[in-house]
Amino acid sequence: MAVQTETTATTTVDLGPASGLSCRECGERFPLGPIFACELCFGPLEVAYDLPVGDPEGLRKQIESGPDNIWRYAPLLPVPADVATKPNLNPGWTKLVKADNLAAELGVTGGLFIKDDSGNPTHSFKDRVVAQALEAARAFGFTTLSCSSTGNLAGAVGAAAARAGFRSCVFIPHDLEQGKVVMAAVYGGELVGIEGNYDDVNRFCSELIGDPVGEGWGFVNVNLRPYYGEGSKTLAYEICEQLGWQLPDQLVVPIASGSQLTKIDKGLQELIKLGLVEDKPYKIFGAQAEGCSPVSTAFKAGHDVVRPQKPNTIAKSLAIGNPADGPYVLDIARRTGGAVEDVNDEQVVDAIKLLARTEGIFAETAGGVTVGVTRKLIEAGVLDPALTTVVLNTGDGLKTLDAVAPTSQATATIKPSLDAFRAAGLAG
Repeated sequence: MAVQTETTATTTVDLGPASGLSCRECGERFPLGPIFACELCFGPLEVAYDLPVGDPEGLRKQIESGPDNIWRYAPLLPVPADVATKPNLNPGWTKLVKADNLAAELGVTGGLFIKDDSGNPTHSFKDRVVAQALEAARAFGFTTLSCSSTGNLAGAVGAAAARAGFRSCVFIPHDLEQGKVVMAAVYGGELVGIEGNYDDVNRFCSELIGDPVGEGWGFVNVNLRPYYGEGSKTLAYEICEQLGWQLPDQLVVPIASGSQLTKIDKGLQELIKLGLVEDKPYKIFGAQAEGCSPVSTAFKAGHDVVRPQKPNTIAKSLAIGNPADGPYVLDIARRTGGAVEDVNDEQVVDAIKLLARTEGIFAETAGGVTVGVTRKLIEAGVLDPALTTVVLNTGDGLKTLDAVAPTSQATATIKPSLDAFRAAGLAG
């Protein structure tokens, strides 16, 4: 697998407070560039910063006066100061819903919130990470935006590229939900189905980067992955700001590659370091579908290594059998006193319908996983119902209609008369 593309030299670029790239494993530093793996140990790289330490009150006011999207946090992200003036989908600042009805159903007394990212431009949290990757693509002179995707990312890349005037070419498993296929294709870029699962798609994209045909291509979750991942930090920023600049006690986060969970933790740690929130313990819980639960399996077995699995679940957006950030998820869950749990497909569907019935939020299957795992953790006495808990819903249920269609049909079909209505027992 290629470590670095030859598309652009790693010359000085304007990515705001980003000062370079740092290896998670050995700590080696590299200049900002389209690099995603350490040249010494092949560990993953992430963005390092010169953060504005020393004036938390001034920084808080600057953030609060910013736009109602992720660019309010530009001083903490790898983007230029004028990012809000450039053509971008401007995702973020989605609702944090106080879920009192669901809390009553689950027996939560300490406050239950749903961070509902279905309100983003293409109706998933992927708009956040793609917005970040797009700014890196601009900085490095790429002309094509691409990705390997389980569905949501393909749509987010297609839309962001269309808005910014980039060409897009995205790659997906051939058997994705039709709704996600349509949403990825409608933006006019190339959409390529690969015979195989997501891990097969991802391997192909890694090969394409090392080939001359991939020159000029920015793969948001491969050679732009360090920047892409930083978009997930904005979930942590928003949750804390929406809670009145406070850390939640517990968070339940879905796991696909694991990047979202690790970056949420990074965002929380940055807020503490900057003095924007009071330092206190918090627990992070990871949520997987039973049919693709390599991280959950490793956590329960007490392992530090995640063994790949072949996905077999309706939660296709989480169906990554060899999650790149799996070991780091295990570290965070154990360090914070959290856990990693899974639920089967039937429990996923039940949880989707529970959230819809109690809070009017129609989640995609990933949201069914987080709500289902929350319920399971409460019943097992692992998640404390007396503490403030935030559960992530990362996408819109309209994308995964097949999951609930068999059990979500018309209550009755009647003739247009009051007698027929009464005969059907629907008069109340």
